[in-house]
Amino acid sequence: MISVLPEDLPMIQAGDPTARTALVLHGGGGPQTVAPIVGHLSATMHVLAPTHPGWDGTTRPESIASVADLARAYLSWLLDQRELDVVLIGSSIGGWIALEMAVQAAADDRFAGIIGAVIDIDGVGALVEGEPIADFFALDARGLAEVAWHDPERGYLDPARFTDEQRAVQQGNGRTMAVIAGTGMSDATLLDRLSAVNVPTLAVWGASDGIVTPAYGRAVASGIPGAQFVEIPAAGHLPHLEAPEATWAAIDPFLARA
Repeated sequence: MISVLPEDLPMIQAGDPTARTALVLHGGGGPQTVAPIVGHLSATMHVLAPTHPGWDGTTRPESIASVADLARAYLSWLLDQRELDVVLIGSSIGGWIALEMAVQAAADDRFAGIIGAVIDIDGVGALVEGEPIADFFALDARGLAEVAWHDPERGYLDPARFTDEQRAVQQGNGRTMAVIAGTGMSDATLLDRLSAVNVPTLAVWGASDGIVTPAYGRAVASGIPGAQFVEIPAAGHLPHLEAPEATWAAIDPFLARA
């Protein structure tokens, strides 16, 4: 079965359409979690930021039932759009999608030249011995804030304050994430396959991330030829939200060279 993105998939477009393209891939929290990345990059790049199928009430085709399926669908879409030298920037599950896209592109001549660089921000997806991924689905709102944020009070969202609509969206996102990423949010084959990545890669990690630790991030980066690793102080799983200036200071020099 061919993995194809829905035609009505929401896609934010920002910046100069004649500039280099950045595809920004959000994590389980939805597209709003990468809004600062879109805003920052739009000053110098052509930014595309889709809502993954099944998130925020969108349709998920049956053909997209895994991260590998979604990665293939995005690669095929970029091919159809005749995009070249695209920078993939993914947060959390988005980082996993970006790495899977890079692995698939390296193995398929049809996608040659589409991906120019990858930035993985606290991405899940790999299995790293001794560094387990936190059991996201077993955590309540308080527990999630504790592991995901350097400052848990800043990240805590009180479920009692949610509207019925917000609660329905959050529950729908969780169900989609369980299908796409699995309850373990990992692929046992990914770490070994990362050696195929053949584009400049940067791993950016919050020093206080308790979902996937900096040691986990270093292990992922070490599996990618020539990859760089930067740790962001006083930040957790979403460093672009907690420490944006330090995150841009890591990303911008990389993009200037990649």
